[in-house]
Amino acid sequence: MSDYAKGLLITLTGVLILSPDVLLIRLAGIPEWTLMFWRGLGMGGVIALWLVLSQGRAAVRAFHGVGLAGLAIGISYTVGNVSFLYSVNHTLAANTLFILATMPVFSALISRFVTGDPVASRTLATIAAVLAGIGLIAWGSAGGGEGDLLGDLAAVVTALSWAVIFAIAGQKKSLSMVPAMAIAGAVAACVAVFLAPGLAVPAPSVPYVAMIALIVTPGATALLSLGPRYLPPADVSLIMLLEAVFGPLLVWWILSEFPGGWTLAGGAVVLGALTLNNLAGLRDRR
Repeated sequence: MSDYAKGLLITLTGVLILSPDVLLIRLAGIPEWTLMFWRGLGMGGVIALWLVLSQGRAAVRAFHGVGLAGLAIGISYTVGNVSFLYSVNHTLAANTLFILATMPVFSALISRFVTGDPVASRTLATIAAVLAGIGLIAWGSAGGGEGDLLGDLAAVVTALSWAVIFAIAGQKKSLSMVPAMAIAGAVAACVAVFLAPGLAVPAPSVPYVAMIALIVTPGATALLSLGPRYLPPADVSLIMLLEAVFGPLLVWWILSEFPGGWTLAGGAVVLGALTLNNLAGLRDRR
């Protein structure tokens, strides 16, 4: 299998595993901090176990090599985890996922102001279109729709947090994101254990929390961390957009949560702009 085919398979599998995440969070129905503890513990534990089993003693060197950058990723992930869980529980699932799809835009802005990397005119046009799409989604929430402005804002914070994570990874080319994300899960669990109203999970919620903590979060995170090693960023971003399609459809199908006209219009603008930008990036690469 070629590197490109391997990267495509890894990234697509990660997106498919991640797609039911929002649905499972809704079905679990437990406090944000409690779920954050189990998500972080599951992600950190499962990824660490996988690294030990696959690399043996080399796993210790992998964790040691992460350094302060890994700790910064852990802190950013914790902030993004809190805002993501708040957003999922307080606004439409489609609002959350459409706004999260804007992460590459924030990454470009961070690179421009922090590292001084130039931003292409095509990217600037994409940023303008994406901001317009977010504006339509927020307008629908403010106009008495099913969404919530604070929930929408929390999704923006999540997108910013993940953009910071990828900006750090971009600056530290030698940094492996897999052990870094294990550390991120451990940091999130350590913070949540002090803030959660309780760590007990009601019996009806246990299957959903177990799927989130042991399969969805660690599996998707590990695979999506590996994908960029084999695929160009434009390819990864294009495949990642599938989550913003599959996730709301699952919630709509299972929970009958119709996104509403403003959300669909804003989501179409966001996904359309990002898709065109990524396709143009693929064309330039070829």
